[in-house]
Amino acid sequence: MTKDKVIIFDTTLRDGEQAPGATMNLEEKLLIAKTLEKMGVDVIEAGFPAASNGDFEAVNRIARTIKNSVVCGLARAKKSDIERTAESVNPSTKPRIHTFLATSPIHMQYKLKMDELQVLSAITDSVSLARSLCPEVDWSPEDATRSKRDFLFKAIETAIKAGANTINIPDTVGYTTPEEYYDLISQIRNNVSNIDKAIISSHCHNDLGMAVANSLAAMRAGARQVECTINGIGERAGNAALEEIVMAIKTRGDFYNVETSIDTTMISRISKLVSSITGFAVQYNKAIVGANAFAHESGIHQDGVLKNRETYEIMTPESVGLEKSSLVLGKLSGRAAFKDRLKEIGYELSEEMLNESFKKFKELADKKKEILDEDIVALVDDSITNTQSRYQLMSLNVKCGTFDNAEVELKIKIDNDEHFTSFCSKDGPVDAIFNAIKSLIAHNATLELYQVHAVTEGTDAQATATVRLKQNNRIFSANGSNTDVLVASALAYINCLDKIKS
Repeated sequence: MTKDKVIIFDTTLRDGEQAPGATMNLEEKLLIAKTLEKMGVDVIEAGFPAASNGDFEAVNRIARTIKNSVVCGLARAKKSDIERTAESVNPSTKPRIHTFLATSPIHMQYKLKMDELQVLSAITDSVSLARSLCPEVDWSPEDATRSKRDFLFKAIETAIKAGANTINIPDTVGYTTPEEYYDLISQIRNNVSNIDKAIISSHCHNDLGMAVANSLAAMRAGARQVECTINGIGERAGNAALEEIVMAIKTRGDFYNVETSIDTTMISRISKLVSSITGFAVQYNKAIVGANAFAHESGIHQDGVLKNRETYEIMTPESVGLEKSSLVLGKLSGRAAFKDRLKEIGYELSEEMLNESFKKFKELADKKKEILDEDIVALVDDSITNTQSRYQLMSLNVKCGTFDNAEVELKIKIDNDEHFTSFCSKDGPVDAIFNAIKSLIAHNATLELYQVHAVTEGTDAQATATVRLKQNNRIFSANGSNTDVLVASALAYINCLDKIKS
């Protein structure tokens, strides 16, 4: 029996980036988009083009680069937004505009200050314009799960009549439950006269921890597109996690009787990539991609797994790309072998970035005996940041100990000019480093988060430091990686300041 296909609509680059601190630069977005395309994502929501020139440029560049996936941009129900979005996605072989308007009483009264007739008129105008500029239009009634059903049905009917091909039903504030959401999708199918002319989509937030369950419930009720993000990132508590939805469909094919186009063996790779770029660590017990997802400590569990893995594992580590492979190359290894391994783990870099990454690989090979895929992800991420950065760490010397104040000597290149400073702190080397950097790169941002974790095992492991700074109510995050924890910390702080300044 043929299974229905569920369209996977990834919004990591748009809704995921709305998570405080998850700001990505153009090259980082492009790298994620290429990886999403390679793993078989059907629709990539690349950004909100009207939000800024940077967002427009990122969506436009992705639209010009991606060939197999639909490239989508988000637009408010405003003429200027829709025209700007159409311009940004137009180079795509498969462009789409995603526009929206709130339909819940609380949003219409307090945010839109519009009555029902005005909202219906705005839907007609905005969707008609979008469809005249783009062959695919995705329309969302914002806060659908708190909207009055009769008005919601009328709004959906109006959007389809105006040209919407996909109707997305957002649980904008993560309010609904699986039973309620199933019922809502069923009622839409039964009460919207022209619903057969559009695909129903789900978009669930995780405020009550039910985003994935709600998305799967919508799918069971007839939704054939699911909006989701890698690692479930997104504003507030995040979005439905792509990896959980896809693996639920794959593992429980007997129950859901649908399929996706996703190459699940790339899940682990893209999870690490998004985590590395955004600085959002994946919790250890996170389903599918957490470090403990396939770990067994209980003696009973270990005994069962040794006898037959299926006793305690419902899917294999290999099915999500967790084969333990390592790149065992020394300092005499050439670019060809390095480039080949990059390709194997999903990177196709420009010549400039390949050169920068290879240089870092050689430096790492002098310090570390065995280089793993995780090391490569970290150094490539650093290379992406450094090729665009105004600031470069040239040298760092630190003197510290049990009884002495920490003393730092630091040299940074700023716009091709080298600047040197020193700093002394009684609060340790990290405080001294950050204050030394601040004396050269003036700012008024406050430190919201500083954390360090080892990329791989062993005392020679690379460390990745994450720094999160807040300035003018905006939060910025950046990483830095090095076998020296203090150098990694300095790099992370400098990279984060570069994001703020740019």
